[in-house]
Amino acid sequence: MKFLITGGAGFIGSHLVNRLSAGDHDITVLDSFETSSNLFSKNSRENVRVVRGSIQDDNLVAGLIEENEQVIHLAAAVGVANIIDSPLRGLNTNVLGSEVVIRNCATFKKPILFTSSSEVYGKNTSDALDELSDRVIGVPQKSRWSYSDSKAIEEAFAFAYQREMNLEFKAVRLFNTVGPGQSGDYGMVLPRLISSALSGNDLVVYGSGEQTRCFMHVDDAINGILMMLDSDIAINQIYNLGHPREISIIDLARKVIASSKSKSKIRLAKFEDVYGPVFEDMERRVPNIEKVQRDLGWRPQIDIDEIIMQSIAFQREVKASEG
Repeated sequence: MKFLITGGAGFIGSHLVNRLSAGDHDITVLDSFETSSNLFSKNSRENVRVVRGSIQDDNLVAGLIEENEQVIHLAAAVGVANIIDSPLRGLNTNVLGSEVVIRNCATFKKPILFTSSSEVYGKNTSDALDELSDRVIGVPQKSRWSYSDSKAIEEAFAFAYQREMNLEFKAVRLFNTVGPGQSGDYGMVLPRLISSALSGNDLVVYGSGEQTRCFMHVDDAINGILMMLDSDIAINQIYNLGHPREISIIDLARKVIASSKSKSKIRLAKFEDVYGPVFEDMERRVPNIEKVQRDLGWRPQIDIDEIIMQSIAFQREVKASEG
């Protein structure tokens, strides 16, 4: 099959390109390379073509979609720091850019699988958030919520084009996807904590540290995406992909210190001191994955302890290669 993968040089995209390009597929990657990992470049294959460009370039996107059979749309402005620093760029990319991709898929009758985010649930602290759980969102004055709004609008575009132009889509809401190769440069918590531990610096935990998250290994996320691609049941459906194990951020920091055998300490910092008054956090976010288990038989296989060990090993390898 001929795939177009937007954002294919990013963290999740690189892992997906590696998996798909190992088969007989032809892969076209469209990426702006603004926040990309480009992990697949180390194992580049002849069946991977890279196009540098923006998903807001309508003519470019239209041409690439027309010549491919399946679109996987991963391109997005991501990372808390990134969104806080430039909310306008985030909105332009995630709303206007995604509309360009989705509209052209509808126009050329090409199926699309796109990644949404658990961010759409906002501040909803229910025990387990299913795909129909309500959104609880902060005020627009807190630019931290612009990412949540943008991903919800992306989903709304998909449903609208499905209804009015018979678009065929599949959507996945990812919960805190982490693992080897993820950068901490844009506020991603696990690689940021690991980098500090390996450097002997304090691990800075924001807020009280008692807020909880659920972390999923990127390989589990890729497995779920590939299962969705192969499933007719998943057509025009949204699925949560996440690990149901809940952990507080301060306990995550403790695990990082223990696993890395670091002598670093944990230091608490106020959110407003790091991000300013435009930031607001949520206390917990736990996925309900019953729907994807029932329909596709998917469940995560890698727990947080193994994720931490693999991520530490990756960062150590990078540091060693840099001398």
